[in-house]
Amino acid sequence: MKISVKVDYACRVMTELARLHGSGELAQIEHLARVEAVPANFLAQILLRLRDAGLIASRRGNHGGYALARPPEEISLHDILVAVEGHCLHLSGNHEGRSGRRLKRVWDEISAALDAKTRTYTLDQLCSKAPGEMYYI
Repeated sequence: MKISVKVDYACRVMTELARLHGSGELAQIEHLARVEAVPANFLAQILLRLRDAGLIASRRGNHGGYALARPPEEISLHDILVAVEGHCLHLSGNHEGRSGRRLKRVWDEISAALDAKTRTYTLDQLCSKAPGEMYYI
C-alpha cells in the first residue's frame, strides 16, 4: 500500500499547526510550505479540504492564516486521511470470480484494522514543541 503525497503533506502540515496550537499565532501558507517542504500551490488545495472537513479554521487578511479548529488531541490521523482521501482503504467494486467475495471479506477486515489503528494516533502525539525532537511511531 502507498500513502498518497497529498495525505503525507496534509499530516505534516497538520502536525505543524498542532505545534502552533495555543500560541494564538496563525500560520500563513508560506510558513507551512517552507517548514514542511510542501509546494505552496498544492498546499492551498490540501488546506481547502482540511477546512471543509472542519479540521482547520482560516482567517483572511493581513493578519490571516490557518489554525487547528479543534485541540490536537482531538484530531487523529484517521480524521486527516478521510478529509483528504475520503476513506482509509478504498476497494474496487469488482468482487466477481471464484475468490472475489472471499478476498473482499479479507480486504474489509484489513480496512477495519487500518481504520481503527489510524484513530489511535492524534496530532498531540505527533508534534513536538522542541525543534530537533523526533517522534517514532
